[in-house]
Amino acid sequence: MRRIGLLVHPTRNLDEPLRLLAEWAREHGVEVIQLNAPCPQRAVAERGDPTDCDLIVSIGGDGTTLAALRAGAIAKRPVLGIACGSLGALANVMFADAHRALDRFSRGEWTARRFPALSIARSAGESLFALNDVALVRATGGQVRLTATVDGALFARIAGDGAVVSTPIGTSGYAISAGGPLFLPHVDGYVFTPLPKHGGFAPPLVIASQSELTLDVAGSFAGARLEVDGQIVGDCAGEMVITFRPGVVTQVGFDDQEPLLSGLRRRRILLDSPRLLAEADREALNRLAGS
Repeated sequence: MRRIGLLVHPTRNLDEPLRLLAEWAREHGVEVIQLNAPCPQRAVAERGDPTDCDLIVSIGGDGTTLAALRAGAIAKRPVLGIACGSLGALANVMFADAHRALDRFSRGEWTARRFPALSIARSAGESLFALNDVALVRATGGQVRLTATVDGALFARIAGDGAVVSTPIGTSGYAISAGGPLFLPHVDGYVFTPLPKHGGFAPPLVIASQSELTLDVAGSFAGARLEVDGQIVGDCAGEMVITFRPGVVTQVGFDDQEPLLSGLRRRRILLDSPRLLAEADREALNRLAGS
């Protein structure tokens, strides 16, 4: 390995993980450069091109890792996400394990986690892609009015706060917060989750990977905003066609990493019923008293 491309969180205290990365790079004769991204970053190295890198490393949380994955998708380079206080699921290596993870990657002792994307073809505007989600949200106080069809069949006409369309890795973020289902990473498909709406019934819809989702957003006095992977793209009106693209980006993984569900439970994103938690607490107290 000759060169690492780096993306970092703009505000977290990253002195220790940056020191560990710099130490490893010096020991192995590897250059570290910093990559440009649409999200803010703390400046820590000279800027460079992701296509000149052998590996892209993010240090931060899921937002920073997502920016790194987007860079990796464009440059066709693998991505290693180093977590620093993250509650999410994308930054999959704790910074204390950074040395070991880099050693294992350089020896080829890693597994390729292939993530899909959503392609977004718009009647007004350039085509886009999303690795996490596409969100159509109201720009001000008015409602978003949209029509959703799947393979030409009408699903729902919605007036409300908008909707989120998520990849499998994106379902643990905005979509699950809005009441959508949680996908395991290997599921081939995507989900359309309406945000709070003015009446009617339109539950979250799981869509097969080979199917095409069309969203027709009506113009209104308030306007609607389009967000892709957490970044504001601009206003949206007119038609957009969303399709599923498998295997767009590669994340560095390891066989001994915890499963997604275990990580979400450890971070308390998934929580047990309070009654069962209370029973477990009582049992723990009884065991303690008995000892």
